[in-house]
Amino acid sequence: MKDDKKFPEINPHAPIVSSEHLTSPDSWPLSEFEYGMIIAHNAFSRWMIRCMHAAGYADFSPLDVLVLHNVNHRNRQKRLVDICFVLHIEDQHTVNYSLKKLVKAELVEREKHGKEIFYSATEQGKEACKRYREIRETCLTSAYRNLDQEGPEISQAAALLRLMSGLYDQASRAASSL
Repeated sequence: MKDDKKFPEINPHAPIVSSEHLTSPDSWPLSEFEYGMIIAHNAFSRWMIRCMHAAGYADFSPLDVLVLHNVNHRNRQKRLVDICFVLHIEDQHTVNYSLKKLVKAELVEREKHGKEIFYSATEQGKEACKRYREIRETCLTSAYRNLDQEGPEISQAAALLRLMSGLYDQASRAASSL
């Protein structure tokens, strides 16, 4: 039986966006960029969860994993406000919840200095980060090295993401004043 449905013609040069209704004639590249961020964010989040699970730690969110790696970074104690600042997270409650989960899992410890609480990775936390790195090297970094990529291109992409985050921050401040 012949299918009489008409399908739209596919244009291989058409931009790929997730929300066509948000675009204006001159903002298609921005919409393409946003769609790229959406799928990259979700893929990266999925990766962090699965890599941490492979390292032996299930039931951690992407934020939990980011917080653990940040606390372990440079082997220095960090305050909640420092972690939020570096990870660019406005809602301290979400980071505080992650820290509580990590303390309960004995991957992070807390130490009070006066009124301040400082967090650092435990030996078990450092070992979890080390295992995460080994899995990252095996599953991700080795595949990345096989790409025909030059270091400057990926560095330029990272710089563009940082630049765009500033534009989004400014736009969010403007939207808050409306």
